[in-house]
Amino acid sequence: MDALLEAYQLLGLMVVLGIQFSVNVWTILIHKHCQLGILDVANKLLQNMLHTGCSPNVVTYTTLIKAYMESNRVTDASNLFNHMRSAGHTPDLVLWNVLIDCHSKAGRHQDALGVFRSLSKQNIQPDPYTLTSWLSMICQSRMFDLLPKPALVFRYIDPDLVFCNALLSYLVKAGHPSDAAEFYDLMIELGFAPDKYSFAVLLSALCAAGKIYEAVKVYRGGVMSSQETDARIHTVIIVELIKAGKYLMAATVFKQAVVRKYPLDNVAYAVGICALLRSGRTPDACTFYDQMKENGLKPNAHTCNMMLFTFYKEKDLQKVNQMLKEMIGSRIELSDRNFLNLCNFPCRSDAYYSTSNLLAEMREMGLLPAKALHALSSDKYAESLEEKYEHCAEVNTELNLVLDSSSSEDLSDVAASVG
Repeated sequence: MDALLEAYQLLGLMVVLGIQFSVNVWTILIHKHCQLGILDVANKLLQNMLHTGCSPNVVTYTTLIKAYMESNRVTDASNLFNHMRSAGHTPDLVLWNVLIDCHSKAGRHQDALGVFRSLSKQNIQPDPYTLTSWLSMICQSRMFDLLPKPALVFRYIDPDLVFCNALLSYLVKAGHPSDAAEFYDLMIELGFAPDKYSFAVLLSALCAAGKIYEAVKVYRGGVMSSQETDARIHTVIIVELIKAGKYLMAATVFKQAVVRKYPLDNVAYAVGICALLRSGRTPDACTFYDQMKENGLKPNAHTCNMMLFTFYKEKDLQKVNQMLKEMIGSRIELSDRNFLNLCNFPCRSDAYYSTSNLLAEMREMGLLPAKALHALSSDKYAESLEEKYEHCAEVNTELNLVLDSSSSEDLSDVAASVG
């Protein structure tokens, strides 16, 4: 309950009365300090535990090993793991699951794969948690050939909803969106009640399979029938429609979500504004950008750079300067492309000199991109950078960055995440 003062008072009373701490009490203390991120104190508690003659169990070791792994102290975790085994303790499935999950989330895919493969050598049967982490690792590493027949995993476990969501995500990312849509139907037949994450992956699957209109129909039906909607659901459908080139449809979905006062976060607004810009509705994009701020949502770096890029293309220096001032106030860094564009701006009006002053201020604050600054002192690098951004009318880099940033935290990854 985080009543630490009372807990310490009780511990002091136990010491005064000569009551020995049990392994559970020591484990609780270690776990709490791990939660607080005070790992050195947690390790000292473990040493004190050993000195008092109380032997830690696998749960105790797992708590500290997990904390070390999540803090990227892999060597400490490995040393503690080896110490545990030398003390005669055999790792249980929970600890193996922790190792697989932590290695996967840290991008150490080969280590996670090695731990997973060691289970069969020790005749340990994986559970849904194990396979969920494994599927997440496969999706992150793009090693889809590790699971040639997804249906086979059902033979070894009693699946739960989290695992089913992970398998849905795998099927979409592995390039089998139609199979993902069919598996969604199978989940319902098996008695699962799909959650918002299942629904999000279904929308992605339908769009990836080219069933755009069906995806929109499912989205509208699901949103209308649900008492609660999640901002990420709206983000998914808008992003997928943009990727499919359905800019007007994406803009319409976004505007309807705003009008119906669905809960939208800054990412949903970012992709919605992107849809408006790509469909040629710049005034609407500016209106919703202002409304976003009025609703207390802070635009992220990609959104600000996207709006700045739009104002630059329209040669509206007044709005360019206004956006630069806003980015300075929010300590938002200018993108490479926008910096290069503004440096090469042909105009020499008073507004342009104001722009130059704002860029100088951003430089002093460290808000200019390092690569672009380097380009100014390297003609060869500058030429390559200019060549990279030569076709600005054809490729809207800033708009693409919004899509990339919104999909980087993939909803299917969230669906597959485990505590």
